[in-house]
Amino acid sequence: MFLSCADPSALSGLNWLICYLTTDKQLMFYGSFLVVLLLLVVVAPVALAFGFGGALAARSGFWPLRMLGKTYTAMVRGIPDVIFFLFVPIALDQGLEYMRHKVLCPDWTAPIRQGNDFLVCPAAKLPPTDASPFYQESYGFVLAVIAFAIVFGAFAANVISGAMNAVPRAQLETAEAYGMTPGQVRRRVLIPQMWTYALPGLSNLWMILIKATPLLYMLGIEDIVYWARELGATKSKIYAYPHPDWRLWYFLGLLVFYLLLTRVSEVVLKRLSARLARGQATMAGEALRKVGA
Repeated sequence: MFLSCADPSALSGLNWLICYLTTDKQLMFYGSFLVVLLLLVVVAPVALAFGFGGALAARSGFWPLRMLGKTYTAMVRGIPDVIFFLFVPIALDQGLEYMRHKVLCPDWTAPIRQGNDFLVCPAAKLPPTDASPFYQESYGFVLAVIAFAIVFGAFAANVISGAMNAVPRAQLETAEAYGMTPGQVRRRVLIPQMWTYALPGLSNLWMILIKATPLLYMLGIEDIVYWARELGATKSKIYAYPHPDWRLWYFLGLLVFYLLLTRVSEVVLKRLSARLARGQATMAGEALRKVGA
């Protein structure tokens, strides 16, 4: 990055370290922290939407929809997360390529599945073979977001469903007595009231989601774990900046990053919980009322 770093062999001490920490690969390592944060920012609302859909489907009076909601939560919760994280991107990728293959290559006669290989015409490949690295990374990231959202959405659906059941039935009956329709009762009473019951469980899911972000490495995305392993490994003299095994220090940096991230999350969630509990007929709300009195 700096002109003084043009000849690494002429560097030593602090100058060598500064130049090493500003190489292109180091900058990509720093950028991978933003990838993790972006994953959290995108997955959280998408998983919450999946959770709401699953919870409302499980409470539906329409039997097929109710069974769909219950099957979704039970199936995803009953299968190890790693299997879904590996299965969903592969299934989506092959499904999209198969549909593109049927549309773009109707004259293709060779079988798509040949033993363990999945072969489609070159025009149907995703991402395209001539795609830019950014496009390829973005494609893998989107598949990872969908996989994370499906898994954590199922857990969120269970939490939200339990929170809805915890809302006192008397409040819903009172709203019905005032002439509200079922949809109005759900929007104006049930959902606003259930947040204070759902937040503890959703907070735990957020913490689990943070701890699950290193699984991006398993999905082929160059995240912080990938770069920590690559950059921290022993570099021989063929590299411009050779160094011994520094993986301990790189992974120690990841440890500090995750501890800070969870600590900030705890503070934010605690304040959000206090805000939602204010005025609610719960133990937390009663404690706040007594403090205010």
